[in-house]
Amino acid sequence: MNLALRRSRLAAAAFLALIALAAQGQTEAPAPASPTSPAPIINPSPPPGAPAVSETSKASAQAQPSAMTAELFYEVLLGELNARSDPGAAYGLVLDAARRARDGKLFQRAVEIALQSRSGDSALAAARAWKDTLPDSREARRFELQILIALNRIAETVEPLRAELAATPQVERPFLMAVIARNYARATDKKLAASVVEQALADELASPATGGAAWATVGRLRLAAGDTSGALEAAIKGQQLDPSSEGPALLALDIMDPAQPLAEPIVKRYLAGPKAQPEMRVGYARALVEGRRYAEASAELTTLTAARPELPEPWLLLGSLQTQARQDKAAEASINRFISLAPTLRDPEGRERGLTQAYLLMAQLAERRKDFAGAETWLGRIDSTDDLVGAQARRAALLARQGKLAQARELVRSLPERTADEKKQKFLTEVQLLRDAKQYQSAFDMLAQASAAAPTDTDLIYDQAMVAEKLNRLDEMERLLRRVIELKPDNQNAYNALGYSLADRKVRLEEARSLIQKAVQLAPEDPFIADSLGWVEYRLGNTAEALRILEDAYKRRPDPEIGAHLGEVLWAAGQRDRAVTIWKEASLADADNETLQETLKRLHVKL
Repeated sequence: MNLALRRSRLAAAAFLALIALAAQGQTEAPAPASPTSPAPIINPSPPPGAPAVSETSKASAQAQPSAMTAELFYEVLLGELNARSDPGAAYGLVLDAARRARDGKLFQRAVEIALQSRSGDSALAAARAWKDTLPDSREARRFELQILIALNRIAETVEPLRAELAATPQVERPFLMAVIARNYARATDKKLAASVVEQALADELASPATGGAAWATVGRLRLAAGDTSGALEAAIKGQQLDPSSEGPALLALDIMDPAQPLAEPIVKRYLAGPKAQPEMRVGYARALVEGRRYAEASAELTTLTAARPELPEPWLLLGSLQTQARQDKAAEASINRFISLAPTLRDPEGRERGLTQAYLLMAQLAERRKDFAGAETWLGRIDSTDDLVGAQARRAALLARQGKLAQARELVRSLPERTADEKKQKFLTEVQLLRDAKQYQSAFDMLAQASAAAPTDTDLIYDQAMVAEKLNRLDEMERLLRRVIELKPDNQNAYNALGYSLADRKVRLEEARSLIQKAVQLAPEDPFIADSLGWVEYRLGNTAEALRILEDAYKRRPDPEIGAHLGEVLWAAGQRDRAVTIWKEASLADADNETLQETLKRLHVKL
């Protein structure tokens, strides 16, 4: 194509575009920000439940006569033709035309040309010229705000943000608060961003109608700035103004931590209210699971599934917890309920992930019943390539449990290695197959070779230590665990494993208690670490204290190993009937548990 013809066609295309632009100027309100420009400070879409078009929007959408003269039209045409080859000239032409025509769309185009040429200052100048020319234009103010934030000129946004708040209908303001938090969180000086937004929201922060959402916004920005105490204070103030507001509770949920004991009561108060959203209770349950507070998480999910049985997600999470607690019948019922409700999930990816997890759990439950064919059937329903490694690992475990270890290892080795994580997962799966088959030396050798290649990988070192214990190489186990502690001083599992090993062998008991107490400090809600602490207290002769700790741990997590220890302490304390009851419960959960079987054999107890 010759250059003259190419230019002719380009001019024709620009001409047609400008005709459409002029026609739109006679009938339409200013368009929202271009998708290629920075995200606007205010999303033009109203929140769910808000009026589709506010009164303010209706007023701004009144028909405006076009001021596009032939001279201005030609000026804009030249600007568009120069937009790529000479953006500076194009910007000047379009901005001049915008001022003379008083046309918001032309101002927006000038901003876009400046942004495309990466000239933030020019974009800001065009947005401000737009606002000065059309002072009632919310789009002009929105562009000014987004550009100021992008340029990190946060201190200059107080007044524009106040004006935007004033122009926003009351029903849309909670939605606006969330958008403000997202956009200002991008600022480089996050502490300044929090301070500026707090200044701009002064009126909203004092109003019961908007105080909850406003304080949550300020709290989000404080949290982004690393001010956790300030964020917690904001959540408290927001809930005091509006107890039914979800924002402060969501903020508190993100802050929840043993080091911040005032956060959780905010979440609980919200959940006790009549307007509590089910998603919040699911989020709280997940936080409890992360804190290893399994019994409390199950209680929350049981409450939710009773009140809202049509919701799929709580059933899956409850079924997962019941599976961990070896409440197999209840788990199977919960997971089947999720599977029946899964088609109602709107997100296809979320639905596929949920079903994959459900099928894996059902396979695990079938395997516990030694129903290997049933387990294989459930695994066969998984068709997600993303979960291939997990499904095949379960198949390998099934083969190993049926005495087909060589086939199981070959299956694992045949899995793809698309990422470094998948390669490591394959390796650890094969090691676990060897451990389950009690081929400890082979597992130890594999781990030793891998650790030599990755000497700072604490996962590998820890697993090697656990296999060393099975081989009765206790000095080697201790050396490896101390290496983990050296590399990762906050690894509670290493402190706990070393302390428990010493306690179980009745050696260096004071040191064992110190190690386990350190693990408790790092993970205060972990029932298995509490079990270790109870066990070392028992070994030290503190039976009453051991009983108190183990009772609490077993209540939080009725695991067979914790039950074995609790039963032994009860037996030693003369409460033999209760000890037998606990052991029977533990046996029903897992009759093959090594600790339980060793305890019963040593104490000559037959259930």
